[in-house]
Amino acid sequence: MTLATPARGTAADADEGRRALELDRAHVFHSWSAQAALAPMVIAGGLGSTVWDGAGKEYLDFSSQLVNVNIGHQHPKVLAGIKAQAELLTTVAPAHANLARGEAASRILARAGDEFSKVFFTNGGADANENAIRLARLVTGRDKVLSTYRSYHGNTGAAITATGDWRRVPNEYARAHVHFFGPFAYRSEFWSDSPEQESERALHHLERVIQAEGASSIAALLLETIPGTAGVLVPPPGYLAGVRALADKYGIVLILDEVMAGFGRTGDWFAFQNPGVNPEGVVPDLVTFAKGVNSGYVPAGGVIIPPWIAEQFDDAVFPGGLTYSGHPLAMASIVAALDAMEEEGIVENAAAIGRDVLGPGLAALAEKHEVIGEVRGVGVFWALDLVGDRASRSPLGAQELGRLKADLLRRGMLPFSADNRIHVVPPCVITREEAERGLAILDEALAAL
Repeated sequence: MTLATPARGTAADADEGRRALELDRAHVFHSWSAQAALAPMVIAGGLGSTVWDGAGKEYLDFSSQLVNVNIGHQHPKVLAGIKAQAELLTTVAPAHANLARGEAASRILARAGDEFSKVFFTNGGADANENAIRLARLVTGRDKVLSTYRSYHGNTGAAITATGDWRRVPNEYARAHVHFFGPFAYRSEFWSDSPEQESERALHHLERVIQAEGASSIAALLLETIPGTAGVLVPPPGYLAGVRALADKYGIVLILDEVMAGFGRTGDWFAFQNPGVNPEGVVPDLVTFAKGVNSGYVPAGGVIIPPWIAEQFDDAVFPGGLTYSGHPLAMASIVAALDAMEEEGIVENAAAIGRDVLGPGLAALAEKHEVIGEVRGVGVFWALDLVGDRASRSPLGAQELGRLKADLLRRGMLPFSADNRIHVVPPCVITREEAERGLAILDEALAAL
């Protein structure tokens, strides 16, 4: 991939940066925020794994924005695909057939596997989960959806109620959602002393919840293959296989949410295809996706559907739809992104960077810095669980995390932070040199903390 380096940091750029901030504070209402105290960073441009502000200062993007810019910023092949489609046809109603939509669906299915046959396109990850839940309820004739407390599935009606973290509490308007604890050996709810025991006890807990709720009332089990925002919680051995067995035993549809973990993030096309994540090769009934499918260049998401579910709507009407389902510009960006990822070995690069650089490098940082309680991850999907005390595993305080985040920015890294964690989630195109530079910045900031 050849990237041209645009000029930046001029007086005009600085003026535009100031104008961007002025307009933002005057007119933009931000998500998940108290509005008055906001001072958002202005992102003026980006290229590859780097972004810069209006003054031209560069930052290594170790956030991939919202863990979605897998192919990096301004990839020329994706830009060209969008431009070509814009010149041909900018929009079309979803009832019509369109070549870009068909090509996008075929490429997604080729990577998902032979167990799947159709794709229902949405505007993003939240409504992908909404429609997966809808499908599960329709094909089972049941209502309840089970999901974990440590999870995030989106901010629409059912998706936010399925979410486990604090954001669901003021938004619980959807019906028939039940939560349970998934495995997390480092902060176990089950007093386990090994990953294997954590898996066993978490599965026992889940089965008891199923039985107590009434298995015949449960339509779906909705899980992030690897809970992302909740802390990059790679499932312990046997867990996904155990969940699949419970779903089969009780006739429940298994939905794996791959919105964050999919399309290269784990070093495989999907996290459920990663042998370290899913050694038994469990295949879900439905897969939801968004983010990395086109790196967010145009909003897009969807549900990957197997024949046994798709065929139930051959004669029965599927009661769901979106004006922008399969929007041509989004579909063209998917085609271009997936083709470029294949041609340039971007998924393989993510695997190699995780295996050879980030994994060993973050482990070395944990040996050096007492503030790191645990390192978790795979590919370019990692989290540093930061603690005030290693013995008690007490989470690092918000004030200290805020200082660390500010220092990382000052040193030229754009981090992703959540609760007591720094997530290390650069684009899948990151080079070895960039990854090593990012580790050096983390080392310096942790030492200063």
